Amino acid sequence: MINYLQKRKAFLLAVALIFCATLIAQAQTRTVTGTVMDPSFGEPIPGATVLIKGTTRGVPTDIDGTFTIELQPGDNVLVVSFVGYLPKEVEVGNQTNLTINLEEDIQSLEEAVVIGYGTQDKKEITSSVASVGIEGFNKGNYPNPQSLLTGKVAGLNISTPGGSPNAQPTVRLRGISSFGANSSPLVVLDGVIGASIDAVDPNDIETIDVLKDASAAAIYGTRGAAGVILITTKKGSAKKGLSNVSINTFGTVEEATGLIPVLSPDEFRARRASTADFGQNTNWRDEILRTSLNGTVNASLSGGFENTSYFASVNYRNNQGVVENSDRETLNSRMNLSHGALNNRLRMTVNLAFTNTEANDVPGEALLYATILNPTMPVFDNSPEGLLNGGYFQPSGFDNNNPVALINTRTNQTKIRNAVYSYRAEYDITNELIVSAQFSQDILDVQNSQYSSRLDGSPGGGRANNGIAEQNDNNRVNTILSGNLRYEKEIFSKVNMSILAGAETQLFNESAFGVQARQFLYDQSWNNLGAAGIRFGENTNLYSNATKSTLNSFFGRANFNVKNTYFLSATLRAETYSGFGSSNQTGYFPAFSAGVDFTQLFSMGPFSQFKLRSSYGIVGQLPPSPTLAVGVYENGNRIQLDPTDLNTAWVAPRQLTNPNQFLQWETTRELTVGLDYGLFNNKITGSMDYYRRNIKDLLFEVGVNIGQPNPFNPRQDIPGQFFPYTAGSIWANIAGLESSGFEFLMTAHDVKLGSQVTWSPTLIFTIYKRARIEDIGAGGLTLPEIRRGVPGSPGVNNAQVIRNKEGERVGDIYGPRLLEIQEDGTTVLSTENPDEFERLGNALPSGDFGFTNQFNYKNWDLNFLLRGSWGHQILNSFRLFYEGDGNATWNSVITKNTPTDPVISNAPSQISDFYIEKGDFVRLENLQLGYTLPTRSSAVSNLRLYAGVQNLFTISNFTGVDPEVRWTDGGDQLAPGIERRDTYFIPRIWTAGLTINFK
Repeated sequence: MINYLQKRKAFLLAVALIFCATLIAQAQTRTVTGTVMDPSFGEPIPGATVLIKGTTRGVPTDIDGTFTIELQPGDNVLVVSFVGYLPKEVEVGNQTNLTINLEEDIQSLEEAVVIGYGTQDKKEITSSVASVGIEGFNKGNYPNPQSLLTGKVAGLNISTPGGSPNAQPTVRLRGISSFGANSSPLVVLDGVIGASIDAVDPNDIETIDVLKDASAAAIYGTRGAAGVILITTKKGSAKKGLSNVSINTFGTVEEATGLIPVLSPDEFRARRASTADFGQNTNWRDEILRTSLNGTVNASLSGGFENTSYFASVNYRNNQGVVENSDRETLNSRMNLSHGALNNRLRMTVNLAFTNTEANDVPGEALLYATILNPTMPVFDNSPEGLLNGGYFQPSGFDNNNPVALINTRTNQTKIRNAVYSYRAEYDITNELIVSAQFSQDILDVQNSQYSSRLDGSPGGGRANNGIAEQNDNNRVNTILSGNLRYEKEIFSKVNMSILAGAETQLFNESAFGVQARQFLYDQSWNNLGAAGIRFGENTNLYSNATKSTLNSFFGRANFNVKNTYFLSATLRAETYSGFGSSNQTGYFPAFSAGVDFTQLFSMGPFSQFKLRSSYGIVGQLPPSPTLAVGVYENGNRIQLDPTDLNTAWVAPRQLTNPNQFLQWETTRELTVGLDYGLFNNKITGSMDYYRRNIKDLLFEVGVNIGQPNPFNPRQDIPGQFFPYTAGSIWANIAGLESSGFEFLMTAHDVKLGSQVTWSPTLIFTIYKRARIEDIGAGGLTLPEIRRGVPGSPGVNNAQVIRNKEGERVGDIYGPRLLEIQEDGTTVLSTENPDEFERLGNALPSGDFGFTNQFNYKNWDLNFLLRGSWGHQILNSFRLFYEGDGNATWNSVITKNTPTDPVISNAPSQISDFYIEKGDFVRLENLQLGYTLPTRSSAVSNLRLYAGVQNLFTISNFTGVDPEVRWTDGGDQLAPGIERRDTYFIPRIWTAGLTINFK
């Protein structure tokens, strides 16, 4: 018989036990809800993290800033955090609904530094990194972003000799980093690697971070050998309902300064034969110079709603040059849009930028002739011969051209179209694991058009050819697809770890075409090339080309922070590039760095920070072309087999370079030891760095003898044998460079000069140990020295004066010495034989400095920057060619270094130490005074008026146009230090502007 009573008792007991357990569980756990707010704007903060203190249990806030969290016994404190806000601990007690207000962490926002594929707190950085924000940028009319940093970053030299509105600055970080490949730092614009610098207007930039050493740049592998400049543009606000309209507009007046003194017309007549007197009094520079009036307008709209932020801007710049017919006009537009979804676990960003630029240049020789042309010659000639030249007087003889005619009968226009767009998505898989992906493209099209009119009567000009027109188009598309995983966690008590791993593919596509033709019935410019009667032969051309290459990369980085005292970082990037020899296409680039802040270990008196750090890294270098490892062919001569039949005309191929199966990465190894310091509770902050850089396997094009065995191209069919050289040059890894330097930065914050005046000065300086060439030669190629830099005609075109010798410094200047100037004005040199020349100096600087000063008094602000370089020498070409009376038709230069008793009477045959001048200089780069008007308007939040000046004065003993460092000579990195005679005049720029922000 079944005992149902016992079963009922057991069932009732089980139910009772379950009910009691439920009651006990409910008594031990409880639910707490709440809202996280920004008290400044009264808005909720979506995506904030709410953690139970001492655990990893937590939840994010939703789009309305609310959360719900389960508390277990012992859980009584919540830790709430969000990027850009101070973390806050909240005791729950018996509360079931909380309102938690977070405060903005202004210092944290200022201390976040972009380091490549992410950011890092400044206190954790163990490599050499510099960061400049919008408040630290140079003030004035700076049309290119690099110039915002001039004199602001130790070790960064930004040089723009002359003052052409279309000149792009030469940027060198820690001196030269190559002489066959690129030496300019890599530009990364909002994560777009290698973006065109024209794609961003200076008004749109929020911060610029500079990765100076190989350890910091190693995350970018082969593209970071010359350093990295990371540009971050402005963003909107994710705070609901916040919007801001900003307008910044200014006008400038520019005038030419520092013109080299020459003889007046009367002085010229007194020193020349009567046959050289044409009876006029012409100031040729006045004839081509103008006072240029320029304007810039920047308008931007930024704001946010719900979980979306936006920033949109339009920038217009009109930069006339101080020389007639030279100008640059740019229209730039930008849209940055960010949105958070899925409780802000998914974050999406779109950045779009479009730039149109039209630049007009004048012939460089016009600047030369405006200085040295006979001042008694007339500008115009109404004779029948003169009318054939458009009514301009055309001098006869070598190097005699009318500069007014040149700038009016020749046109040189460049149109730049640039689009940069990127799409980025980031998703929090967990609170510690984040995955992100980015797709970007940089599309650049540069079209150059030139026309020499039928009225251009200069030798070889348009008149002799009935007009010469040409048009060239260069197109570049860089496509990047990148993805990475980031894991951040406190792995032990007070030990934080951040690991990044990613992969990336970059596709390089370049193409170009060009046409040149002559013999026009009418002046029809380049817009009707079909109107040219002659499209082949002399002064004609037709070409097109295209290249494609791929760079595949895998990279990883690990950062550790131990008790905010010890910091470690390691990076590795592996890259494969299709443009190298088949066995050398993959390179590995590691980096390591470490630091310790001793103020966290023990008291150091006045020091609030004393962080010693050291780093070592290896980075590679991309070649200047993806075709260097293979034998490159180009179009050769046109051959017409039957002179009477054009259909028998063919163009034969001609080999340009020889193949090199062993071509490999140029690599940079760099060691940096640094100190970051703070004094008196960080009232004074700064850093010091010492670095040593060693570059191996430099890429360089070397001349070879055709027919000799090519050791870089072995025969597969016959072991030990080589194919012969079939062209006159080959690209090879032939040498090394070794350099070092010391960098110093110090900033004092808000020094009180009285009760209401504060002063914030920043001093930087760099001391360079100039690069020395090592181990020239490879594969039987021996180059004991590389000679470059021919001064030019007339008379000084048979010697290269810049010599780069193994074991010596790059940029050494060689020449004879001036022994005497005889009574009749004849110069006597120590030698005329180039093989007997002596070292006269070096073209590269031994130091740079910048001294920025910011003063504030009530609503007034004053900012100025003094900067300079020292230790470099420059060949003064104007003095070399035109200082004496050796030519009866040219005017004479009369600088403070010009001998007057006796006057030099012979034409130059060589340079000498007499014409090598020190380039040391101090320049007032910019000076700006501003006033912020008090406003109580409900619509206007800020109204500021300002005025300033750039290039107010330069202190230097150099008597040429500009003492700036010449890092290259027409792009040749082995021929620095020559001031060419076509250097554009330097403008002094007066500025007045207005900034207004609307709520």
